[in-house]
Amino acid sequence: MRERLSEIRAGIALGPLTQIPDGTARNYVLKIGDAYFHGFIVRQGEDVFGYVDACPHAGLPLAQELDSYLTSGGDLIMCSWHGALFKINDGVCIGGPCAGAKLTPWHVIVRDGELYTA
Repeated sequence: MRERLSEIRAGIALGPLTQIPDGTARNYVLKIGDAYFHGFIVRQGEDVFGYVDACPHAGLPLAQELDSYLTSGGDLIMCSWHGALFKINDGVCIGGPCAGAKLTPWHVIVRDGELYTA
């Protein structure tokens, strides 16, 4: 089994912001040496919020379907395994089995229309 990283270095290019439609989220898996980093980014207008793809309740990736991280209204992040709900702007769990816990932030920035790790 490959090591799963919970953080990565700054400055890695992730592609154009336009690859994440406004109001949606996108999964990223980055191979770093022999290990992998799993994260996702939520876009709200020009703002982006990145998180390590692991629920604080059970450590599982949040989405069972690729890029399906948000509730149907697009206003919260949802763990599809146990229904935990998280605020997009800070990753705090506001409902479900890990209420009060937080998603681990993945620092990302937009520079000249391109996404980068920060």
